[in-house]
Amino acid sequence: MHYRTIGQHLLMIGPPGSGKSMLANRLPGLLPPMSEEEALESATILSVSNQAFKHELWRKRPFRNTHHTASAAALVGGGSNPMPGEISLAHNGILFLDELPEFDRRVLEVLREPLENAEVTISRATRQSVFPARFQLITAINPCPCGYLGDTHGKSCHCTEDQVRRYRGRISGPLLDRIDMHIEVPRQPLEMISNQTANDEESSSDARARVAQARALQLERNGCTNSALQGHALEHLCRPDNEGQRLLHRAMDQLDLSARAYHRILRLARTIADLGQCDAISASHIGEAIGYRRLDRES
Repeated sequence: MHYRTIGQHLLMIGPPGSGKSMLANRLPGLLPPMSEEEALESATILSVSNQAFKHELWRKRPFRNTHHTASAAALVGGGSNPMPGEISLAHNGILFLDELPEFDRRVLEVLREPLENAEVTISRATRQSVFPARFQLITAINPCPCGYLGDTHGKSCHCTEDQVRRYRGRISGPLLDRIDMHIEVPRQPLEMISNQTANDEESSSDARARVAQARALQLERNGCTNSALQGHALEHLCRPDNEGQRLLHRAMDQLDLSARAYHRILRLARTIADLGQCDAISASHIGEAIGYRRLDRES
């Protein structure tokens, strides 16, 4: 399968009210419109589901916000006459899973194969259905069961270390390994929220233009996005300079990272370099990519 639009996956960690859901809802606005081929794929999936296609959605990337009570069948698809689930309805777009630890762990585990293969296979006694599932996974979690661990602008946390460990343990290591970025979204102080005149921030339109430029560069150079690079192409196009290579090797040893995490860091560093219009991947790009894997550093 030729992966063109599968994106790099994101997990946001922050207290209630820090803006995780708002940021997730804004992300589709940073993505370029779908090509006609992609739009036809998404429309076809809707046509075989129980949801009607709406013409106003043509060439707009899907955004699926799935509740934590969803079953495995609702997420990946199923039924006696197999129907696509949320991950296929999010094809060419974004699947947002808020309150990730509240999902049934067995439900979350079914995401592992589609995240690798960009498709889901549903087998029945008399037939087998394969649905595409190229989506960008965006997730959000609180830092602890009460939600206020490390929150310097809100309530105090009273969770024990064991409670925090059990809460985060609801998300398996293999699933976390497949998420490229684990970033902190802290609550902003009131003075920053009320200051609407800051002129040093990048506008949404400028950010969208940078994303479109970087994506176009990747498709021209790779024939696919960086997140889809495999094998020799990955090693050739994502090779950092000597200092960056040494930094990555130290991180692998100190953080006990997997081979999958190693390759995801390389792909992410390539994307960071592309966004900065840099041909070479330097130690600063590698360091930034490692810095986005917060849960690896805390384990």
